[in-house]
Amino acid sequence: MPIKKLDRIDRKIMEEIQRDGDISNLELADKVGLSPSPCSRRVRQLEEAGIIDRRVTLLNQNSLGLPLTIFIHVCLEKQLPKTLDNFERSICTYTEVIECALITGSDADYLLKVVMPDMSHYEKFLLKELNQIEGVSSIRTSFVMRHVLNRTALPLSHIK
Repeated sequence: MPIKKLDRIDRKIMEEIQRDGDISNLELADKVGLSPSPCSRRVRQLEEAGIIDRRVTLLNQNSLGLPLTIFIHVCLEKQLPKTLDNFERSICTYTEVIECALITGSDADYLLKVVMPDMSHYEKFLLKELNQIEGVSSIRTSFVMRHVLNRTALPLSHIK
């Protein structure tokens, strides 16, 4: 459903729900300066337009015993549609992979973001899973030493 041009109220709504996806409509309405009914209507319009994609709960990876974050550059033998499809289908089955992007401007074809409990899990994942995907020619790994910034909120400053 097409949405009207986004305004400052829409921006405030999006900022607030990015900050707290569990915020009640009553509290959201108060924070953005609307009564509850029009606020709820605007949120529904943003959802129907696909601007609000979904709402999730963010878990603390360290508290869950997943302190290791790894960025993996994957090169394929050839960028043929069949090879790309096979890789993407395979990589989507691994819950450790929390992001996968087909990239350009690098010698790699894909960039993966993976979380693991420790190096032995990574070794097993690398040798028994990732290296076994047909068409993978090389893998380069970077380990995160410290998260300096880890945002989930999209920048909205371009919306007036």
